[in-house]
Amino acid sequence: METNYSQEFLDLLHSVTAKRPKTVIDHILKYGFITTEDLKEKYGYNHPPRAVRDVKEYGIPIEMYRVEGSDGRKIAAYKFGTFSPEMLHRISGRTALSKKIKEELITIYGTKCFIYNEIMDENDLQIDHRVPFEVGGDFVAEQEPEYYMLLSPSANRLKSWACEKCMNWNNQKDKNICLTCYWAYPENYEHIAMVQIRRLDIIFKDDEVSVYDALKKQAANENKEIQEIVKKLIEKNMR
Repeated sequence: METNYSQEFLDLLHSVTAKRPKTVIDHILKYGFITTEDLKEKYGYNHPPRAVRDVKEYGIPIEMYRVEGSDGRKIAAYKFGTFSPEMLHRISGRTALSKKIKEELITIYGTKCFIYNEIMDENDLQIDHRVPFEVGGDFVAEQEPEYYMLLSPSANRLKSWACEKCMNWNNQKDKNICLTCYWAYPENYEHIAMVQIRRLDIIFKDDEVSVYDALKKQAANENKEIQEIVKKLIEKNMR
């Protein structure tokens, strides 16, 4: 599709590599706009506004308007808004700040995913708000590392999925609920997405893989899930 986008703006669009915002950007570049129907039916995103917000969080202007959906009803559509070179300077500053916060988190915690406790290459770790921007908004102070966490790509996707299904995300939007949730503070939490459950993620790596294989074999022999075997062993040891 022919566009009049400046090279600066195109460079900004192409700098986004995260899957969800990149999907939105690439679709708009190709077709000129994207609808909530496209996001749900074509790409499987059940919360279209969140996918669009991902793009906005990179400093890319997005405008919403209404079009007719396949069922004849009016639905939301999104296109790029007006971009100016001045915006690029603000975005660059924010990117530099995010890099600084990530470096501070690595200095404090090491190159570890906060959810899986897995040591990773720092380039694979993603920085994320502890309290989702959708709930906390400007509550999150950009300069405070404690309001952020480092996540592996898979943990980040899992957190996004869980948060978007949470009643607090969809209705209440109370940041205090998020502050006591596992997905914000896995090291000290009272609930998981407003449900009274507890969670333990264990990574078996290198020489530990043989331990996992033994647990898997025992689970198969007893016709149980491996999680049941691990729980049973922990309970036995605690007694």
